[in-house]
Amino acid sequence: MVFSSLELKNINNNNRPKHLIRLLILSILLLLASLSCFWSAPAWAGINDDKYEGNIYILYAGNGSLVPPRLSLEQSLAREMPTVLVYYVDDSKDCKQFSVVVSRIQEFYGRAANIMPISIDSLDLKANYTPQEAGFYYEGAVPQTVILNQKGKVIFNGTGQVKYEAIDDVLRDVFNLLPRSESEVLKVRTFNEFNSELVE
Repeated sequence: MVFSSLELKNINNNNRPKHLIRLLILSILLLLASLSCFWSAPAWAGINDDKYEGNIYILYAGNGSLVPPRLSLEQSLAREMPTVLVYYVDDSKDCKQFSVVVSRIQEFYGRAANIMPISIDSLDLKANYTPQEAGFYYEGAVPQTVILNQKGKVIFNGTGQVKYEAIDDVLRDVFNLLPRSESEVLKVRTFNEFNSELVE
């Protein structure tokens, strides 16, 4: 089949609008796709909501050293070391707020006791646990705080946002420390107090 130059021009001109329309549609789709990030709602989360945004001990307690725990429960019991088990989930407002208390417990007792935040999502699901497994002490609520003494006996089991002072009183008994009423209150120096000492 032989085409004249005039016929070839007509064939090319007939295809040109189709190509322009396709190019225009593709450009519009790309523009819409790039703008879609501005139309979606931001995924904000905070300490006062039940949204997931990462490990709560790093984000809210400022303490990445708590997760994972330095010793397993089995190792802690073998060393006859008092242990504080704290069951949590990362998308719970109560657990987020309580993470600050757990960090404070570690601040004062972290060298003498094994502080173990345990995500309930990491517990093995099985019918029976041994006392050397963290699942043995979990009762189905978060946050839950369980304190085991040097012999592995449960001496405290609290659910919800337990006050630091309640946990401190139990740990003072475990370590044979003076009660709070008879000893100086332990305070952490704030950043501003530290700065003021440097200035003075």
